[in-house]
Amino acid sequence: MTNNQSVLPLNWSEASLGELGTWSGGGTPSKANKSFWTHGTIPWVSPKDMKFGRVRGAADSVTEDAIDQSSAKLIPSNSILMVTRSGILAHTFPVAVTECAVAVNQDLKTLTTFDEINPDFLTWYLRAQNYRILKDCAKHGTTVASIDTDRLKKVSVPVAPLNEQRRIVEKIETLFARLDQGEAALREVQALLARYRQSVLKAAVTGELTADWRAENAHRLEHGRDLLERILQTRRENWQGRGTYKEPDTPDTTDLPELPEGWVWTSLDALLTHLTSGSRGWKKYYGRGEGVFIMAQNVRPMRFDLSEKFRVDPPADSPDAIRSETRKDDILITIVGANTGDVCRFPSDERRHYVCQSVALLRPAERTLSRFLEMFLASKGAGRDQLEKFIYGAGRPHLSFEQLRSVAIPLPPLEEQAEMMTRVNEKLSEIQQVEDARQTELTRSAALQQSILKDAFAGRLVPQDPDDDPAAELLVRIRAAREAAPTKPSRRKTRA
Repeated sequence: MTNNQSVLPLNWSEASLGELGTWSGGGTPSKANKSFWTHGTIPWVSPKDMKFGRVRGAADSVTEDAIDQSSAKLIPSNSILMVTRSGILAHTFPVAVTECAVAVNQDLKTLTTFDEINPDFLTWYLRAQNYRILKDCAKHGTTVASIDTDRLKKVSVPVAPLNEQRRIVEKIETLFARLDQGEAALREVQALLARYRQSVLKAAVTGELTADWRAENAHRLEHGRDLLERILQTRRENWQGRGTYKEPDTPDTTDLPELPEGWVWTSLDALLTHLTSGSRGWKKYYGRGEGVFIMAQNVRPMRFDLSEKFRVDPPADSPDAIRSETRKDDILITIVGANTGDVCRFPSDERRHYVCQSVALLRPAERTLSRFLEMFLASKGAGRDQLEKFIYGAGRPHLSFEQLRSVAIPLPPLEEQAEMMTRVNEKLSEIQQVEDARQTELTRSAALQQSILKDAFAGRLVPQDPDDDPAAELLVRIRAAREAAPTKPSRRKTRA
């Protein structure tokens, strides 16, 4: 693979990646020998340790005996580590310089550069070529994403004079440090926005947000107690539960806060005509048809996300299909797995969407309650806290139907709910505008990084010095050193 640069800068040259140092693979000392893995001092690097640009340690360590008695090798500090086998290669090519002597597992390859090549210079170049390497060096026909090492070694690298390599690295790191500071500030903004969003939701569902409006309109509002009575009548008339109709339980309000005037506590059960989850016997219908099986990953906090669609094609007239098909303004709650407790509203009139067994479908007796219920159940300091107290099962979290039914819900007058939604939407719109601006700046920062790297390896980032030894002379020395290089990296601990 060439670097697609038709004209190299003054005193630069070109070489293949494979000829710029000593390459080595990884190995795993026997797990059966516990002494290899106990009180070890040598970091044993695997792909999970390659999240940052430099490696200072690893989750696992091995002993010197483990290195001596296995296929693992001691890789000297300032070597380049590259992930060549991992699912992460579907998205990015992790490469890093190690700051200490390490061993690596079989999913990594290492390159200990010759003294004429600055390892950070080469690492920055490989990062700049990230997507081209993934495209041109991918090993096809393997179950796990992999890089073909032979192709990787043929990658063409622009080589600058050594002093210029150092100047380029220093300039890149200075500019990237400034961009990193900006991105850190943007991440802080994201955290602040998340907290502000939660404060808006909590203020809404506790009545604080509409306190002034409520005081001005108290004389004309239907009391929540009367609204609840109407809802219960609708519930009786539209009951879809099993067996004979059962009156809902009254929630325990002992430890609950006092409500605003005109509000009333009730149970979630009292506000529903239907509560169910998906069928467990639909495997034969999976992966076909136009129906959508709503999975836990589709239920995001106050956001129905269909970026991933799992198709399903059950008979439309089957009892399981009828009871688990969603309608507009149904409430969806994840009841099994890592995202247990996430809540959103089903927002459309589209048919043939069915909840899976990990998602509960809750149908309000009055559709106008849906937005308030979604907001209350998703709000920290309100319904979300109740759900989190109910969640059980450390390994695989769960919520039961009985727990959902018992959630205590504050019921405001419908007119106040409408005003509440108007004010919340205004606040959330403002938050979204700031979030959009934040995303724009992150995109700009990423583009600047790519521009810096492009300029760096086109010779435009720092000035050339005609007194620097030409790269061609470096490559002559490198080729001579290659002929004399040992087949196994030395145990040196530092490099100049």
